[in-house]
Amino acid sequence: METALSSSQSYRPRQRKCYAVWEITLKCNLACTHCGSRAGEARTNELSTAEAFDLVHQMAEAGITEVTLIGGEAYLRKDWLELAREIVQAGMICSMTTGGYGISLTTAERMQAAGINQLSVSIDGMKATHDKLRGKLDSWRQAFTTMQHLRTVGLPFGANTQVNRLSAPEFPLIYEALLQAGAQAWQIQMTVPMGNAADNSAILLQPAELLSFHPLLAYLAQRGHHEGLIVQPGNNFGYYGPYDRLLRSFGRENNEWAFWRGCSAGLATIGIEADGVIKACPSLPTSAYSGGNIRDHALAEILTEREELTFNLSAGTSAATDHLWGFCKTCDFAELCRGACNWTAHVFFDKRGNNPYCHHRSLVKAAHGVREHLTMKRQASGLPFDNGEFAIHELALDESWGEDPWHFTLDQVQWPSAWQADVPKILERLNNEIHHNIANTRTALALASG
Repeated sequence: METALSSSQSYRPRQRKCYAVWEITLKCNLACTHCGSRAGEARTNELSTAEAFDLVHQMAEAGITEVTLIGGEAYLRKDWLELAREIVQAGMICSMTTGGYGISLTTAERMQAAGINQLSVSIDGMKATHDKLRGKLDSWRQAFTTMQHLRTVGLPFGANTQVNRLSAPEFPLIYEALLQAGAQAWQIQMTVPMGNAADNSAILLQPAELLSFHPLLAYLAQRGHHEGLIVQPGNNFGYYGPYDRLLRSFGRENNEWAFWRGCSAGLATIGIEADGVIKACPSLPTSAYSGGNIRDHALAEILTEREELTFNLSAGTSAATDHLWGFCKTCDFAELCRGACNWTAHVFFDKRGNNPYCHHRSLVKAAHGVREHLTMKRQASGLPFDNGEFAIHELALDESWGEDPWHFTLDQVQWPSAWQADVPKILERLNNEIHHNIANTRTALALASG
């Protein structure tokens, strides 16, 4: 793994305020075609209850302020509520992400009693799409039933959705369904080729399709500001396009710091796997970014003394861009952005430093009359959190997409019935924005060069 640390980073504090995402089991009751961890069966060497309790105490001592329990499906671990209670008793916030399959009203009440303060339910499309992606019939209905139970017991909840060619056309319908369900926030993450998604790469958006999807999501975010559903991008979505400030304002108007400021893996976030492996981010490939196991080393030691957990400490130094290559190396935002989401770049190209899922990048390419196209070069190995390798090609912007039945355009978007009267105006607005965004980028490039 590439890393670049200046001599000024030789001193690393033993405690750092941080957020942890903890996979407490890999066991899962769904079979998602886009699951990066290839969840299903529990790991053979998952932490015991005693080891997990010890880890909770180490997290509190190391400066962790919030722990999100994930899986697999977290509630399938027998002692999951004991772990939640221990996290809260140790002075940390405990939240949870779930597929929402099989959670009863009684389970929701037990979550609240254990001190879990909020949940995020995964929704990856409307019923047919969600059930297809999640690999089990009735998973969509059960997820929304779970949200009803959470609403009944008064547990705050939001939703998370992956953007791919199957889900993208349904985003207005998903928005309306979540609004009606009472979700408070909706986080958007790009599907990238890790784990099962690497085996199903045809569903991945091509970079040029971001030109159409970003205006659509921005429109939904603007509605959400007024209708009470906060639409926010995950760490692998966005970057310096015309909507970055809007999407990163998290429901607050005129937030001057609402823009991407670089990967926070290891700085503000860590990931923990069920067998005790520690990573700088829960999404990063295990083989390249494991900093060690808490069975072998203290958590504070791993967090502060392993390059796999500290590579982002070079932010703000001359070494911060040493790992960049390709478009990201030449980008005007390179020093601040540092190649955007390292997870996304790595799982596409088997190394970090060049991120193809960037709105600004797609606009710059379009302004030059080209679009980028990703093709599989090497398949993934079949292990949890694995990746293959893609090649990236440049095509003419107006070149035909050929026989590509899943190619995303605004013409494919499905709208709630209550919006139908406004759809022609909405589409006109969004199409105009696409053309204006490219034209404005072309003008900015000409001014910069001249």
